[in-house]
Amino acid sequence: MHTVVVGTSGVTASDVLAVARGGARVELSDEAVAALAAAREIVDALAAKPEPVYGVSTGFGALATRHISQELRTQLQRNIVRSHAAGMGPRVEREVVRALMFLRLKTVCSGHTGVRPEVAQTMADLLNAGITPVVHEYGSLGCSGDLAPLSHCALALMGEGDAEGPDGTVRPAAELLAEHGIAPVELREKEGLALLNGTDGMLGMLVMALADLDTLYTSADITAALSLEALLGTDKVLAPELHAIRPHPGQGASAANMLAVLKDSQLTGHHQDDAPRVQDAYSVRCAPQVAGAGRDTLAHARLVAERELAAAVDNPVVLPDGRVESNGNFHGAPVAYVLDFLAIAAADLASIAERRTDRLLDKNRSHGLPPFLADDPGVDSGLMIAQYTQAALVSEMKRLAVPASADSIPSSAMQEDHVSMGWSAARKLRTAVDNLTRVLAIELYAATRAVELREGLTPAPATRAVIDAVREVGVEGPGPDRFLAPDLAAADAFVRDGLLVAAAEKVTGPLR
Repeated sequence: MHTVVVGTSGVTASDVLAVARGGARVELSDEAVAALAAAREIVDALAAKPEPVYGVSTGFGALATRHISQELRTQLQRNIVRSHAAGMGPRVEREVVRALMFLRLKTVCSGHTGVRPEVAQTMADLLNAGITPVVHEYGSLGCSGDLAPLSHCALALMGEGDAEGPDGTVRPAAELLAEHGIAPVELREKEGLALLNGTDGMLGMLVMALADLDTLYTSADITAALSLEALLGTDKVLAPELHAIRPHPGQGASAANMLAVLKDSQLTGHHQDDAPRVQDAYSVRCAPQVAGAGRDTLAHARLVAERELAAAVDNPVVLPDGRVESNGNFHGAPVAYVLDFLAIAAADLASIAERRTDRLLDKNRSHGLPPFLADDPGVDSGLMIAQYTQAALVSEMKRLAVPASADSIPSSAMQEDHVSMGWSAARKLRTAVDNLTRVLAIELYAATRAVELREGLTPAPATRAVIDAVREVGVEGPGPDRFLAPDLAAADAFVRDGLLVAAAEKVTGPLR
């Protein structure tokens, strides 16, 4: 099994995906263990002094003015975890919790938190044993990090609360730890606080959304090309020299992808022979501009994610010169903004895909295709309601595009008086990504049917390969009405699993 080694300098997006989705094992580097031990010596020295130090010998947040005596500090660390594990609502997905745990371990291993090596090792042991704490949907404001979600994870380290075992069954964490020979941790000064104070949940969801959207933006270029072909549109608007004079990288990449998919098509531009059009509609002609802007948004979000993956997010932090200093690095604004930005871009990509689908189904705008792509219009309804479903998905995505990061509700007796709502931004982005997948699946379903209805005209080799591949997985072609939901579900899986991109790339080679 693949192993990810965690050092002091952060991790990569590939590491996060390997652990969260691939079940990779986690090991601590010798460098990380040494850094953990060195930082702990600093914390222990400060804990022994009579002067109060925030997070070490004081309360937290609005209660930071109280100096906590030596005999109460273990109780203090235990109490912060228990009290902050206050989430409610549905369980968060396993991959999100694994990403959350792994990214908190990443910061712990930086040597800036003061956590003992044995606590970090226990975090790795839980991941390696496939023990996933139960974390709930609601509870994080994205400031002081994802406090409630991280607290539920820390609770499991203490042998408390519930967790999911490797078999998928939820049981008391104490039982699962015992079965795997993992001793619960007894938290000492600063350790409870250090396990809770990070942007790890929202960052993990950002990394996974970026991976999913990479595939979906390439998928959208393919479905747009299929729709252009089915509508007998012109591919002249995809010429590289046109996109070079407006040099947005994403736009150029999308246009190049569409052009590659459409190479050697006998459908493109055919309308000029018998029904001249000066220009195609915006949803067809401007596909590279819209998808390209989204691609550039992805590039910006990836830069933010890379910076955050290299960061050590905690408060207070242990500095190399021995100081333990308070800071505001736990604030989720940098991550929250790009999560919201991605939801906006995804909604717009879905919107333009839905407009192309509607055009394919409208006999007044489809340039010769039957109404709703029906076999016997009037007797058959064709794909009429598939477009309704697509419209419902797009409408929800527009609501999800409303920024969460523009809101703030003060907490902790006004100590935390401006929060990021980054966790909420991440949760709604996950829904938006799922919906975008379904929207593109419906466009794929309609466009492949429409291309096949253009009898006597040969599609591009790449689009022919896509049509053949999607038919092989049970998505049927033109014909009388049938139970449509299974076909749409199969098309959804075809897009979600990357099979659409793979089918096109067998002909085109790697798309951008």
